[in-house]
Amino acid sequence: MRDRAEIVQQLIAWFGVHARDLPWRHNDPWAVMVSEFMLQQTPVSRVLPLWQAWLERWPTPAALAAEQSSEAVRAWGRLGYPRRALRLHASATAITERHGGQVPDRLEELLALPGVGDYTAAAIASFAFGAAVPVLDTNVRRVLTRLEVAEAVPAASLTKAERARAQLYTDAAGQLAPRWAAAVMEFGALVCLARRPRCASCPVAHACAWRAAGHPLPAAAARPQSWHGSDRQCRGALLDVVRRSPGGVPTQVVLDSWHLRAQAEACLAALEADGLVHRTADTVTL
Repeated sequence: MRDRAEIVQQLIAWFGVHARDLPWRHNDPWAVMVSEFMLQQTPVSRVLPLWQAWLERWPTPAALAAEQSSEAVRAWGRLGYPRRALRLHASATAITERHGGQVPDRLEELLALPGVGDYTAAAIASFAFGAAVPVLDTNVRRVLTRLEVAEAVPAASLTKAERARAQLYTDAAGQLAPRWAAAVMEFGALVCLARRPRCASCPVAHACAWRAAGHPLPAAAARPQSWHGSDRQCRGALLDVVRRSPGGVPTQVVLDSWHLRAQAEACLAALEADGLVHRTADTVTL
């Protein structure tokens, strides 16, 4: 039988030596929450400087809520997925109005905030408040899938079986559950990588079902999405033009900033539908 308590202990020990000194690991719940919004589908290296600037400008939820949502979008810069800025602003407003300006510590209250899903709620509860809950991001899911079911990558969507396995490890960690949550996430980010995992440096290689099975490849590798020429790139380019001009930009100038007119029109309409820009007859503003 797999000794999950031993695996937990070994990865926590590994974490004690190899953990990156990330500033949100030594900060208050609001700082943790901001980091979790920013880190969604975005690497740590891009988040660090923006996170620092954001906390200097808006050190509390109330400070952000007092600003227009357009300022949140403007400050988000080129971090990507700017709807996260709107959702973070909406969450700050809800925290200010419903919770006296303090990030709530209960999962159900976190889940009721705009833009907070299962993962983000669990991450805030664990990393900010020490809750013993499984925190399942892509890295954690990959580590546990390899350890337990001998597959290189987890299923496309989170399954009940994955949740159950993650709970077994959280239970095995006991009072160290928050430390375990951080350790296994860091381990997936630094060692048990999606491509070219560093199995020679793995402290739990002896317990890995995927290694024992000979590192079988996925049945069908996902084809990477191209950024160049995509709607994501177009939307980012249009939004960047508007972001640089607080007073608004002529619609024609915004559309002319992209080389394909039909795509620019469609992407500008999508930005407007998402509430990221406002469009009058001849001007676009945040």
